[in-house]
Amino acid sequence: MTPGRSGCINDMRGRSFVCPGGVSGAHGLAATRARCGQTLVEFAASAVIAVVLLLSVVEFGRMVLVYTTINNAARIGVRFAMVHGSDNATTTSAIQSVVNNYLSAAAIDTSTATITVAYPGYTALGCAASGTGPGCPVKVTVTYPYQAMIPYLPISVTLGSQSEGVITF
Repeated sequence: MTPGRSGCINDMRGRSFVCPGGVSGAHGLAATRARCGQTLVEFAASAVIAVVLLLSVVEFGRMVLVYTTINNAARIGVRFAMVHGSDNATTTSAIQSVVNNYLSAAAIDTSTATITVAYPGYTALGCAASGTGPGCPVKVTVTYPYQAMIPYLPISVTLGSQSEGVITF
């Protein structure tokens, strides 16, 4: 090994190693290699933290997407009930079917989703409970137990949304 132009030690292949603190010879080379090992360990630790952080951001973004889909499914169910409410063919199961179709298009497991349709009634308007005539309120509630896409993130939360409207036709 010979000293190079910049005061570094060169091995026979032309690679140069910086000598810390002006130390020359084999001691400087060993110290440089030790620092390279330390850098590798620091990079590995930083990379693991960065990957976990990135996967967490992706998972929480997916959770917001699923919540938005559940919210929209409840609104679609209320809209269907508002437009077809006084129809005799519109039943609770028809509204649940519309909501399930919306959820299945978004790749959500509809077997675990809970859809509740309620006609709470409003006596000031003359609507009895379970009234499906024009002017009567309708409420659709959708809940879904969220399952994380990445099994290493322990997320266990039930997402839900409720939408209300007044039957118009």
